[in-house]
Amino acid sequence: MAESEKRAVYAGSFDPLTNGHLWMVEQGLTLFDHLTVAIGINPDKQYTYDLDARLEILRDSLPKKGNLNISHFSNRYLVDYATEVGAGYILRGIRSAQDYEFERGMRHTNALLNDRITTVFLMPPRNLAELSSSMVKGLVGPEGWEDHVIKMVPKPAFDALRQNH
Repeated sequence: MAESEKRAVYAGSFDPLTNGHLWMVEQGLTLFDHLTVAIGINPDKQYTYDLDARLEILRDSLPKKGNLNISHFSNRYLVDYATEVGAGYILRGIRSAQDYEFERGMRHTNALLNDRITTVFLMPPRNLAELSSSMVKGLVGPEGWEDHVIKMVPKPAFDALRQNH
């Protein structure tokens, strides 16, 4: 790894992966020399898909590029994981005022744990601003759900949602 190389981690549960997540990855790949997309496992959270399924959806949905790595971590602070993979940046998305307040607190906490890691915030375009994994899961079920959800998630995530329903 070159000393001047800019490496970032974009972490989330990706349960399921949405087009908003894809937008963040695309932006991250233009901003950084290397991007690690990592599934963070929170033992207190109930997931719709197990880790292997989410990793497979990520692999099937994200571009195959040498500067993109797909991984996961558990029982670790994100700043420690970022240090482990050589990243100097954490990439986070902000869709709303509530996201801002949460992410601002996390940024300050992360800086207390490791002030060498910089958090970079991106705000998605309007058409993705309300999109979340929770919202997508909440739309699954009623008659005609497929016509709406297919516009919000990549095909591998849609296929998994349809199979799971």
